[in-house]
Amino acid sequence: MRKLIIFLLIANSLWSFMACKKAVPTDEPNPVAVSTEGLLSVEQGFLYWNDQATLLFDPSKGNAELKGENGDLYLHMGLITAASAGAQDWKNVISSWTSNDASFKMTKRNDGKYAFTLNPSVLYKLSNGNDVKYLALLVRNGTGTKVGRNKDGSDLYIPIAKKEGLAIRFNKPVTQPTYLLKTEQESYAVQEEISFEIMANQSGKISLSLDGVQIGVEENSKTLKASHKLTKVGLHNFLAKVEANGQQSTQTLQVFVTGTSTVAELPAGVNPNGVSIDRSNNTVTFALTAPQKQSVFLLGDFNQYQASEKYVLNKTPDGKTFWIRLTDLNLNQDYTYQFMVDGKLRIADPYSHLVLDPAHDAGIKSSYRSSLPNYPAQAQGIVSVLNLKASSYNWKISQFNKPNPYDLVIYETLVRDFVQSHDYTTLKDSISYFEKLGVNAIELMPIQESEGNSTWGYNPSFHLALDKYYGTQDELKAFVDACHQKGMAVILDVVLNHAFGQSPMVQLYFENGAPTASNPWFNPIAMHPFNVGYDMNHESNLSQTFVKDVLKYWLSEYKVDGFRFDLSKGFTQKNSGTSESAVGAWSAYDASRVQLWKMYNSYIKTIDPTAYVILEHFADDREEKELAEAGMFLWNNLNHAFNEATMGYNSDNKSDLSRLFAQNRGFSNPNLISYMESHDEERIMFKNLQYGNTSGSYSIKQLPTAIDRNSMAASFLLFAPGPKMIWQFGELGYEISIDQNGRTGEKPIKWEYFNDPIRTKLFKNYAKMIRMKKANPIFRNATLQASSLNAAVKYYLLESAGQKVLIIGNFDVVQQQLNISAAMAGTWHDNLNNQSKTLTTQSGIQLAPGEYFVLSNNKLNY
Repeated sequence: MRKLIIFLLIANSLWSFMACKKAVPTDEPNPVAVSTEGLLSVEQGFLYWNDQATLLFDPSKGNAELKGENGDLYLHMGLITAASAGAQDWKNVISSWTSNDASFKMTKRNDGKYAFTLNPSVLYKLSNGNDVKYLALLVRNGTGTKVGRNKDGSDLYIPIAKKEGLAIRFNKPVTQPTYLLKTEQESYAVQEEISFEIMANQSGKISLSLDGVQIGVEENSKTLKASHKLTKVGLHNFLAKVEANGQQSTQTLQVFVTGTSTVAELPAGVNPNGVSIDRSNNTVTFALTAPQKQSVFLLGDFNQYQASEKYVLNKTPDGKTFWIRLTDLNLNQDYTYQFMVDGKLRIADPYSHLVLDPAHDAGIKSSYRSSLPNYPAQAQGIVSVLNLKASSYNWKISQFNKPNPYDLVIYETLVRDFVQSHDYTTLKDSISYFEKLGVNAIELMPIQESEGNSTWGYNPSFHLALDKYYGTQDELKAFVDACHQKGMAVILDVVLNHAFGQSPMVQLYFENGAPTASNPWFNPIAMHPFNVGYDMNHESNLSQTFVKDVLKYWLSEYKVDGFRFDLSKGFTQKNSGTSESAVGAWSAYDASRVQLWKMYNSYIKTIDPTAYVILEHFADDREEKELAEAGMFLWNNLNHAFNEATMGYNSDNKSDLSRLFAQNRGFSNPNLISYMESHDEERIMFKNLQYGNTSGSYSIKQLPTAIDRNSMAASFLLFAPGPKMIWQFGELGYEISIDQNGRTGEKPIKWEYFNDPIRTKLFKNYAKMIRMKKANPIFRNATLQASSLNAAVKYYLLESAGQKVLIIGNFDVVQQQLNISAAMAGTWHDNLNNQSKTLTTQSGIQLAPGEYFVLSNNKLNY
């Protein structure tokens, strides 16, 4: 089934809430009442480095993830100092995320808010607090599974002042505790009047200016009241300043004024999503699908990321698409850009081919990072890269003749855990290894941009962007090209059941920790069990358009040869519930899901008629048969049965391999990608060595015996008709548990296995059997003449066009006799030992534990 990923995202700082509660001293000439609203507030008004204060947190505000939480809440705290590279560069983090330290537990009050009292200088014990700028915060529950943040998932920041120095703050409008202070009201209309109340901690000259023009001033005061009518669209900076005794302190507040989009049809030849470049007319057109949104601004390094009237996008008459055409970009340079939607949300382009992620890009290779554009100082969060100067990759193989799908031996690999350098270039250098093994297809676990770096990739955020962690676009293309030169196909594992929270399409319609009902791509709740991230609604026309665009891009841009679709059974709007008890209902025949997959399959074949379409489905046999008859292939997980057999436990049909054969499931053709290991299953050799059966001196817990039984199992797998898959290093007896370093954590890369003759013997056996499979058409779609696959001694007999193959193996830990039927009798060629073997009905055959044969009436080619 599906992998379960627990993935904690600390998002980039965008917008949040902040207010204060303080009785203003009676000696002030014009006191201002401090607002009590907001997600986070300082009860005393200002947070001083060297004085005690109380923080108040309202769990019903912000993302409201902690609303109704009954358990204790804990603070996760750090500092933003002069040494911090930006908002995400926390220093002096003194609270643990994984342990519940009572020192950071908040106190629940009767009004439902939570309080925490601190003196920063005492808490942090720094010799000098002069370089401290902000206290950075997150609030979590006891398990860390729920986190209080701002509405958009950003961190919380409170400015830290010196008590003996000057400080100033906005009381009105209510603000958000962001790194760049913004109003709680996310946008204002043109001609709307905004009221200000500003408070300083000492009397002095207080002024307020807008974009450099003063709009209010008060002498010898601690407060200032002013109002201003907003007349221009875009993002405006209000600067509050206090001056006293030759010193000054300032605070900037950003206010967004939404614009009115011009209604205009999308120009001819322009894509309704992403970027369209017309070099002949020197134009670049940006487009974004965002139904029901009111305004969109284009931000970029071409306008210093400032929303202004010039960069308001047009809206199509149907209200679905926003677009803008620029004529003044240099078509020989790179740019970065974002969209600002309704004045409150900054997103990267969902159709980005490359993004910059300030939270995670520091973890990619410095050699590649240096080739990327610099992250723009004025931006916030993930930004898109528009590469206008890129040259096209020069393909050596422009048209690749794919292997027959029924000859496929697929090698599933996770780049991270296959090559120590974690990159496509070294993977390309490993093609000689794949060639020696004999596999004819490489299946890459997800390489689309996901959240984080060292992951399995099943937490996608940008489905059209290549994950930079493994290298550049040209480096991946070079790998695909090199595989094609050696006759190997490249299959991408793609994740289109869901996306995670960094996805712009999730963020566009998102409230209270889930997609809203108006989200045109994602369901508010998952429709099925084992979902992770946010579940895509594949019955939505916009979702179908997006999926088709994703598939077309990877087929055309990277010339990949097909896809393995993760969690394909999840492509349904039939709500079966999310509990494990709902798996049966979810797996039952679903006509609407069948039609969706037939539609997607047909679309793929319009792009590449020979593309492989492989589903991780695990549904009712009737449904899988119908999909197979439409030309799709289904993952066929036989890990449990094969591992019971290799461990020597065969009673009660534990090791029944009958579902290895498509005809036993009612299929007309063997459209099953059968495997005994995948990324998702415990390793055969780990369980052999840990739990293998024993009898006298014969012990499966001993490496040579465990390896031989792996080889026997591989013969049963590889010679059954139809395509097959092996998991990386299975051919060398990889014995590291899937749970080492956490299920999805990095695993040791054991190339030293090649120094062990016991393991290289297994590799050679795999290579020989793979060559036989590819060289003999009988293994494409032979008829199963006879078999016994549920007992300790197993066999099957194949026949096609006069060729016969008989596979026999003893999976017991003691000697067994196999009675020979008339169909099995005769003189056979023993292909593994290159000698003849005669079987008769009178004598049967004695099989030692672990003994097996690959017999044929005519010697197999290889």
